[in-house]
Amino acid sequence: MRYRIKSSESFDKEVKRLAKRYRSLIDDVRGLCVELLANPTLGTDLGGGLRKVRMRIASKGRGKSGGARVITYTVVMAMDETTINLLYIYDKADRDSVSATEIEELLRKNGLR
Repeated sequence: MRYRIKSSESFDKEVKRLAKRYRSLIDDVRGLCVELLANPTLGTDLGGGLRKVRMRIASKGRGKSGGARVITYTVVMAMDETTINLLYIYDKADRDSVSATEIEELLRKNGLR
């Protein structure tokens, strides 16, 4: 099966904001993309194709538990093609979680529902 990774506008905006605080964030996101391509079921299943993935931020000097969270949305395009959408990223130090209502709004805003 072939996997593609696409980032949403919301994700890109938050990465840009967080990258100002954490210099390693861009490389950390690249590393996460490599991990997702190798294991698309990485993270906690939230149902409906949504997953929450823990991501380490190297410049923060802490592990995955104190790093960032990435919300992904997986869409099967065809029998042999799947797209993993990077929907949203947040720093665990800034907020504990993202509500189901917020996730639904992000999906609508990015044209995924």
